[in-house]
Amino acid sequence: MRAVVQRVDNSEVIVDEKIKGSINCGLAVFLGVEEGDTEEDSKYLADKIINLRIFEDENDKMNLSLLDIKGEILAVSQFTLLGDCRKGRRPNFMAAAKPETAVELYNKFIDYVRINNIKVETGVFQAHMTVKIINNGPVTILLDSRKNF
Repeated sequence: MRAVVQRVDNSEVIVDEKIKGSINCGLAVFLGVEEGDTEEDSKYLADKIINLRIFEDENDKMNLSLLDIKGEILAVSQFTLLGDCRKGRRPNFMAAAKPETAVELYNKFIDYVRINNIKVETGVFQAHMTVKIINNGPVTILLDSRKNF
């Protein structure tokens, strides 16, 4: 399972010209589920993301987590994170999980985050979405549950 995590001042996701999810200070998380991922991958990434120390403390040092600042998460499914561009010019998405598996693990990720009393807003699975982000920093972190990077 892969995630692109961006520290944001605010973020929202729009589907069919309607806001479906909106957060203030926190993290925009784009999540891609890979073939072979399990519930453990969802749990691992949820724990890793909510505990990432990427928010500044009183000394302007990245030392605080989402839990510390009582931040929010906008979770957006994005199978294109599994695109393989090593050959040719068109991404190959064969590594992406089938939709029925991906939605289940995406929802498990959201459940694990919510267990920690964090507000989570979402987009719409498999919909065409517009995501607005006011990135703070900018801070962008790449994560992979298989620790490929």
